[in-house]
Amino acid sequence: MQAQKKIRQTDAIFGHLAIINPEAARADHVLRISMDAKAAVKIGCFSRGGKSRLERKAWDHDFRPETILTPFGILLPQFADLSIYFTTSSITSDFIVDVLQRWWQNAQPRFPKIDTLVINQDNGPENNSRRTQFLKRMVAFAQQWQINVRLAYYPPYHSKYNPVERTWAALEHHWNGTLLDSVDTVLRFAQSLTWKGKHPVVTLVSGIYQKGIKVAKKAMAVYERRIKRLPGLERWFVDIPACPV
Repeated sequence: MQAQKKIRQTDAIFGHLAIINPEAARADHVLRISMDAKAAVKIGCFSRGGKSRLERKAWDHDFRPETILTPFGILLPQFADLSIYFTTSSITSDFIVDVLQRWWQNAQPRFPKIDTLVINQDNGPENNSRRTQFLKRMVAFAQQWQINVRLAYYPPYHSKYNPVERTWAALEHHWNGTLLDSVDTVLRFAQSLTWKGKHPVVTLVSGIYQKGIKVAKKAMAVYERRIKRLPGLERWFVDIPACPV
C-alpha cells in the first residue's frame, strides 16, 4: 500500500509539473529556472580517471585536499543560459537564496516583463519547502523584488529530470581526466564548458555559511500565512506572492 501511495504521489507531481513548466515557457510574464548543487570537488593532484593530453602525474592516494569546492547552478531551460557559483562553504538555505538574489539582480534588466519565477529544484535538506530558513528567505526575496515565486519540486529519486542536472554531467565530462589542482583551474575549466553552444557565467562566492539555522515555530506561522500550498501536494508546489496575502 505504501509503495503504491508513493507511486501515485510521484505520478501526481509529474502530472502537475507537466502543466506548470510548459505554461511558464509560453507565458511572456513568467520565467522558469532550474537550480541545484553538484557533488563537491576536491582540489588537488587527484586522479580523476579518463584521459588527458597533459603529462602530469596524480597522487596514487587520496591525500587531504587543498580545499573543496561545491558548484551550484542556475539554468534557464528555455534559453540554455547557465550560471555556476562555486563555494568552499556549505550549501545552506542562506547560500541558495543569496545566490538567487545575485543572479536575479543581474538578470532582471533582461526580463523587464517578468512578474513570476517558476523555480524547479529537488526537495533537498536545505531548500525543501518545510525548511524554515529557506522559506523565510524566499518570502523576503519575493517581497523585496516584487515578484511572484512558484516553487515546483521534483519527487525523490527523480532529480535527473531537473534540467540543471544535465549540465553537471556535461561539466564532469568536460574536465574528465584533468588534474583539478587549484581553484583557478576549476573556474577556468567551468568557464570553457559549452552548454548548447553557450559558455556559462562562472562566479566564486566568498564567505562562510552556517548550517542549522532555523526559524521558531511561532515566527514560522507568520510566513506560512503568506504562502499557498497545493492541496494534496503541499510539499511539492508552493506559491509565494510578491505582496503578503
